[in-house]
Amino acid sequence: MSQTANILSSPIEYLKGVGPQREDLLKKELNIFTFNDLLEHYPYRHVDKTKVNLISEITPQTEYIQVAGVLVSFEMVGYKNNKRAVGQLKDQSGFLELAWFQGLNWIQKTLKVDASYLVYGRVTFFQGRPQIVHPEIELLTEQKQEGKSYLEPIYPTTEKLKARGLGGRQIGKLTQVLIQSLHEKDLPENLPDKILSQLKLTDRFQAYRNIHFPQTVTAYEQAVQRLKFEELFIAQLRMNLLKSRRHRFSKGVLFDKVGELFNTFFKKYLPFELTSAQKRVIKEIRADTAKGQQMNRLLQGDVGSGKTIVAVMTMLLAIDNGYQTCLMAPTEILAQQHFNTVSKLLERLPVSVQLLTGSVKTAQRKKILLELTDGTINILIGTHAVIEEAVQFRNLGLVIIDEQHRFGVEQRAKLWEKAEPFPHILVMTATPIPRTLAMTAYGDLDYSVIDELPPGRQPVITVHRYETSRNNVMNFLRTEIDKGRQAYIIFPLIEESAKLDYENLMKGYENVKAYFPEPKYWISMVHGRQPSKQKEMNMQRFVKGDTQIMVSTTVIEVGVDVPNATVMVIESAEKFGLSQLHQLRGRVGRGSEKSYCILLTNVQLGNEARERMKTMVSTNNGFIIAEKDLELRGPGDIEGTRQSGMLNFKLASIVKDRSLLETARSMSSELLESDPDLVSAENLRLKQFLQQRKGDRVWSIIS
Repeated sequence: MSQTANILSSPIEYLKGVGPQREDLLKKELNIFTFNDLLEHYPYRHVDKTKVNLISEITPQTEYIQVAGVLVSFEMVGYKNNKRAVGQLKDQSGFLELAWFQGLNWIQKTLKVDASYLVYGRVTFFQGRPQIVHPEIELLTEQKQEGKSYLEPIYPTTEKLKARGLGGRQIGKLTQVLIQSLHEKDLPENLPDKILSQLKLTDRFQAYRNIHFPQTVTAYEQAVQRLKFEELFIAQLRMNLLKSRRHRFSKGVLFDKVGELFNTFFKKYLPFELTSAQKRVIKEIRADTAKGQQMNRLLQGDVGSGKTIVAVMTMLLAIDNGYQTCLMAPTEILAQQHFNTVSKLLERLPVSVQLLTGSVKTAQRKKILLELTDGTINILIGTHAVIEEAVQFRNLGLVIIDEQHRFGVEQRAKLWEKAEPFPHILVMTATPIPRTLAMTAYGDLDYSVIDELPPGRQPVITVHRYETSRNNVMNFLRTEIDKGRQAYIIFPLIEESAKLDYENLMKGYENVKAYFPEPKYWISMVHGRQPSKQKEMNMQRFVKGDTQIMVSTTVIEVGVDVPNATVMVIESAEKFGLSQLHQLRGRVGRGSEKSYCILLTNVQLGNEARERMKTMVSTNNGFIIAEKDLELRGPGDIEGTRQSGMLNFKLASIVKDRSLLETARSMSSELLESDPDLVSAENLRLKQFLQQRKGDRVWSIIS
């Protein structure tokens, strides 16, 4: 183990000034366990105390100032609750009033008239005269006459830490002790010289010193830039290494021909002309599967973009090459839907398609298991039931996973362990992922996007209405239903209160019933508290058209396909994120009729909620929406992002530092192209650094 690992991995209690009690608090409150954790606990701002100003230099524009002078008077004024301490500080240029409203006993004991003090704080004006309320004040010594030689860092802390004397400034003192004990060899350079000089980056040791204790604002900014780039570059490099090693070493089944089934379907039975985006993606998949290496590809496309056709043609490619294929969906209703769609598309071809879910009867289940092992079944579609041990394939060559973020890593792994070599993996999602997020979180995958809708699909007309227009909204709903159409009414889930959710939904349901009385209208209701069977039955009634309205929580977000549903009302739309609103909207507009999405909100809206409504009304493009969502909420909240630490950057932001991310990505790709195993002399220190950090595992989405 290197010297670096030794000193920076030292437990925090061994740092001078910490000790057992503080150690315990630092661990619990700030997750600081080692010297390195403290080193990466960055200040959120710096205070400039490098200059001692004259009092006469204060102007109405002055925000903060540091002055030195003699305390010429000090007194307590006011009574009881209005009591305060007031002092006058004098230097050669004038007077400055100081005031305190809290901690009066301590102030009274500590401050001495005629003593010299160094004072810092925010300037306010009282009756036209400058004043500092609750200044930072300390005795003036000779060393302090000139001010500090660096900008003073202020660190994030907590109330519990403050109570134990570990406020932002005290953490700064501990960090100073740490920085002073480090040498260049403890923070060796990890980036190649070529990159450092190309981007004019500060060296690593200097960057860590200057992010904490910079002498100038420029030095601080350069340090931040260097460390942000390092975070992004290392993350991209690790992703690219995973991808390149998979491309070079992973064995996969070989789909070396485009056979009869694929060609017949393409020429005779394709229900519509493929879009150029679909053709491009099929080409990418064909090239991938013909290499003899395992394909790991993420296919994303907006709701209705035609991912299913791409999946079907990939299945035919597998079958033409003598392999079976399996499609796994997160819910029974979605698996059933896929089964119906695929069976219908392939009904005129000699292909056996079967459905396996939890509700398949024992006799049918036995038959399916037998036909899988003897190779009779070409395509198996199912839910989690397909990963059970009893389900064995004769020669599984392709696994397609729909709405991947609904499955855990272990569940997915069980599926491809059913074949050797591992089958090709195609992961589909209708959650549009912004490019910057895809680059960061899914950079180890090959990546395909269907970014255009099939011809003939009409965009959903989206409007925003306030609660005050409810009657008009319901009348519009009635008009559509009377034309023979169906409608969704969606209520939000507020995680903090399942009880409240349920009450809101029931209240909402009663309201809807008042507008749409039986027997003229029939309503299905679906929510999380219902047993699965009842939920399934209520959904099926709506799918079959036995009910005209579906009142639901967000459980219908993924997968229910009802072409006759033309209106969606989203209640309390301000409580939903953008991506979720877009996902929900995608449940209507599945047929040829004009469709509508009505966002119903409170009259009083915050700026962000207003922005979300504006975005939804102005575009149907999932990628624009996802970018906006990323901008508004950051990556952590976006559904479908990975549950790994990949996005937990300490400094970098994939939203604000896009151009830096692009640079890091292209430089890491360039570097690996010329030196895929990092064996050249200029890349050795980078390789050592990665080996030292091996414990920080990057999950592959497919792993």
